[in-house]
Amino acid sequence: MIVSMARVRILGPRERLEAVLGELQDMEVLHVAPPVSLTPPGGAPSAEAPGVEAEAQADRNVATTRKRIEAIGWLLERLPATDGRGRTRPDLPDRKEELDDLLSRLHRAVAALGEQQVGRSHERARVARMRELLETFRGLDALRGHSGATHPYFLIVETPDGRAVQELREGLARLLDGGFELLEGPRSDGETPAVLLVPGDRTGEVERLLAGAGIQELPLTAGGADATRSPDERLEALDARLATLGSRLDRLGRRYRAPLEDRLQAEHDRLLALEARASAATSRHAFVLQGFVPEDAVRRLESRLHERVGPTVVVERQGREEWQGELAPVVLHNPRLFRPFEAITRTLPLPRYGSIDPTPFVAVFFPMFFGVIVGDVAYGTVIAALALLLRRGSAADGLRRSVAEIAGACAAFTIVFGFLYGEFAGDLGRRLFGLRPLLLDREEALVPFLALAIALGFVQVVLGLVLGAVSSFRGHRRESLGRGLSALMLVLVALALLAAVEVLPHGFFTPAIVALLVAFPVLVVLEGFLAPIELLSTLGNVLSYARIMAVGTASVMMAVVANRLAGAVGGVLVGILFGLLFHLVNFGLALFGPTIHGLRLHYVEFFGKFFSPGGTQYRPFGHWRPEPGPPSNPNAVKAARSV
Repeated sequence: MIVSMARVRILGPRERLEAVLGELQDMEVLHVAPPVSLTPPGGAPSAEAPGVEAEAQADRNVATTRKRIEAIGWLLERLPATDGRGRTRPDLPDRKEELDDLLSRLHRAVAALGEQQVGRSHERARVARMRELLETFRGLDALRGHSGATHPYFLIVETPDGRAVQELREGLARLLDGGFELLEGPRSDGETPAVLLVPGDRTGEVERLLAGAGIQELPLTAGGADATRSPDERLEALDARLATLGSRLDRLGRRYRAPLEDRLQAEHDRLLALEARASAATSRHAFVLQGFVPEDAVRRLESRLHERVGPTVVVERQGREEWQGELAPVVLHNPRLFRPFEAITRTLPLPRYGSIDPTPFVAVFFPMFFGVIVGDVAYGTVIAALALLLRRGSAADGLRRSVAEIAGACAAFTIVFGFLYGEFAGDLGRRLFGLRPLLLDREEALVPFLALAIALGFVQVVLGLVLGAVSSFRGHRRESLGRGLSALMLVLVALALLAAVEVLPHGFFTPAIVALLVAFPVLVVLEGFLAPIELLSTLGNVLSYARIMAVGTASVMMAVVANRLAGAVGGVLVGILFGLLFHLVNFGLALFGPTIHGLRLHYVEFFGKFFSPGGTQYRPFGHWRPEPGPPSNPNAVKAARSV
């Protein structure tokens, strides 16, 4: 259901505005509306009213706060989380200038440590590649500096396009006329390790060729202090340096992360307060703040402000004639049994305030349609087990919990209709346990099953028309009467058809036809000459519910085929495995097919008769939440459940 809202206006002395905002932020019930002007209609602004400079200062405060939030968020992304041991909580400066200076210094320190970590990590990756190269060409490093005829070069050739090695080979062939050997290692990350063996008396020419080609030689035994160490020693030193850098970041995290998280909360709250303050109209001596509050929270708001701020602040409830209902924010609040099905209705835009929340009707019809289609005790039991597994460990208000509880309701209806159809894994229950249908046998009673599906569609479509008439009665009387008359005409059509096939006494036929003839011109007057076409379209909507019978019949027939194939294929064990596999495929189809078709019937045939989208999300002014979960503001949920 949609929570009933009241529009209120809060008035008081300007010096009490900050106190009022503080109480409102703690209560989290007021959805702040755009500001109103305190200037009389046709009058000039008061000379005492806040001017352009005050607005500019407010904008600067908002910009500064946003920048501070961004800086704190940047630090929290990079400071490691700690387990709390050895954690210190220094008080951050209260003065904004000192706080900004501290944030700037922390930013420089963390950025420098991060840059060093990145540099050392890249260097470590390069040294690790060097070690791989040595492993690839084990033993050739002993040739370095050898006074003999052959001289080795250990190379890293960058090969983004794969041609650099071939070009090097061609250049060496021109220079040395084939008097060389180039050994390639495995290519990785756009680089190819290689060992080049050249005549000892041609090294000068080769080195000029390598320098001109921009090919890097790995210094293994010469070329600097680090180069004198083995790759394993260099890796050990780099790991120690990375550990030192990590410990420095850990110390900063233990010292500053917790207070920065607290300050982030405070700065976000300050930003929300600044934005709310911008929605208050002020003069030199007074302020006005207006917005929407759940009806049942108005008295609590009045008493809280009277007790905490004082009698000079007044909460004035505005009459409904002063505001348009569709402008009010919307918050859904359903009984616990229906609440999981908000996960289905929230896939659509919020309903407009003053219209009808479809959640309770979805909570009844959707699992019922699912059960009518699947209708198997064995399948329902498996779905129930899956729902229990899905529910374990799920958050109380999370999407996973909602899906699990929806699956549980679908499983319950599936088991109930399974007993009504006498089905347990198709006809296996009939063969093994003597299970018999209590309502109808779907293998043979196709026409009664079709009649059941059409009857469900008739009930839902007529209900949708009635709900549409009720929803539009306040603002669109003509449309409301047209929808109500369409619902009545559908009932008359059903009575005439039932009387024609003698399900009802034949005496119902003539009065129903006469009533239809009388209602037809009235419908045209109310809804125009397109009304007959829309009525035929509505009848088509009812007939589209035949898909319930089609999908359900396909499901039970596949289960029966699985059982019969199990006894006709190979030995007993092979037959059982084949039957289980076929049932598994049918079970997968039974999960997705009824879900898709059930949602389609709700979204198209049912919601189209009364659902009016376009509602504004209820977002009460309150405290910031680090991770507000979709689809609604948690403040809204809290406020709705408190009324």
